[in-house]
Amino acid sequence: MKKNSQEYLKNKKIDLVILAGGKGSRIKKYLKGKPKPMARFNNKYFLEYIIQNYSKYDFNKIYILTGYKSNNVFKKFNNKIYNFIQIECLKEKKLLGTGGALYKLKQKKVEDFILLNGDTIFDIDLTDLIKSRNRDALGSIALIKNISNKKNKKLNNLKLTNTRLSYDEYGKLMNGGIYYFKKEIFKYIKNKKSSLEDEILPDLINKKIVSGKKFNEFFFDIGTPKNFHKAEKLLFKHFRRPAVFLDRDGVINYDNGYVHKKDNFKFRPGVLKGLKYLCKHNYYIFIVTNQAGIGKKIFTLKDFTNLHIFIKKKLQNENIFIDNVSFSPFHPSAKIKKYRKNSRTRKPGNLMIEKVKKQWHLDLSKSFMIGDQETDKICAKKSDLYFEYAKKDFLIQSKSIIKKINNYF
Repeated sequence: MKKNSQEYLKNKKIDLVILAGGKGSRIKKYLKGKPKPMARFNNKYFLEYIIQNYSKYDFNKIYILTGYKSNNVFKKFNNKIYNFIQIECLKEKKLLGTGGALYKLKQKKVEDFILLNGDTIFDIDLTDLIKSRNRDALGSIALIKNISNKKNKKLNNLKLTNTRLSYDEYGKLMNGGIYYFKKEIFKYIKNKKSSLEDEILPDLINKKIVSGKKFNEFFFDIGTPKNFHKAEKLLFKHFRRPAVFLDRDGVINYDNGYVHKKDNFKFRPGVLKGLKYLCKHNYYIFIVTNQAGIGKKIFTLKDFTNLHIFIKKKLQNENIFIDNVSFSPFHPSAKIKKYRKNSRTRKPGNLMIEKVKKQWHLDLSKSFMIGDQETDKICAKKSDLYFEYAKKDFLIQSKSIIKKINNYF
């Protein structure tokens, strides 16, 4: 692993930035007065697809840069939490283009960040993009085979020599709309109207201080009428995957009673290898856990959050990603009044799982759950999930379950 990839995995200052100010002129009649990233497909905003897909990474914060009809974005996403990452929406008083919009980040003292467009999905491994940055480069661009057939427009006709990026009349690569930037990029960002794609990056490429990497993963741009009409079907097809639902204490880690400190958190045998196996086989990984200790004032919500940020970072170092964590702080005997009640989110209730099923495209026929209590089994049965109690080795058990399910269907 290169030094700069290790830097990313250890550096908590990395942020995710989404450009979401586009009007969508070519698809205006389909947007019903909303900004392009707020188009809905399969009852989900396009921005939700993006945020869900990338909040599995250990970002410090997500910034959404808004412009046209910004209130739509603010209302849905501002100050929301996705997978322990807070979202902050920023609004331009005056529209300054994709280059000028980044000036807001400079004011926020953002350091290194991933930048992506709010109207495209490019389903790449972001750590691979960061690893591609040359040591002396300001950042790196995710590239894709040129599919636009346009000359010299928005970073088309690009050529890679190793990771060195340059323009070439016969270059067969184009900008994929995802970038990794070091904070030094702000030297080139001014408080005026400018285009990142047409002005700033071409200049940096010519100066040979931007790297690049080609990816072959799923790429989709909703910005044309043809693509807009195909989006619902293609997005559902790409993001429909089997899922594993995991209780936490006693399944992922040893249950020593109300685990809430990282010093007391220890993975059970085969868990790291098993989770990596599930990621490799394109499974969503969801944790669904009762956390009555919050309601009983044994530990705080902040304690729980800090532990899971620690877990998230530790797993990312192993190239393992948890897609979402659902937890229930409720209990009939809770000391905190707002948590003192019976809730369907608390297992054996299955509301945590049912919410996940509504928010994600799941292949339920190949999905399953592993728990260590009868309440987990009842919860799984209510949601029609195959269930097993946690066994000694998580990797061996996961392989066995997948084999059973695949043979059955």
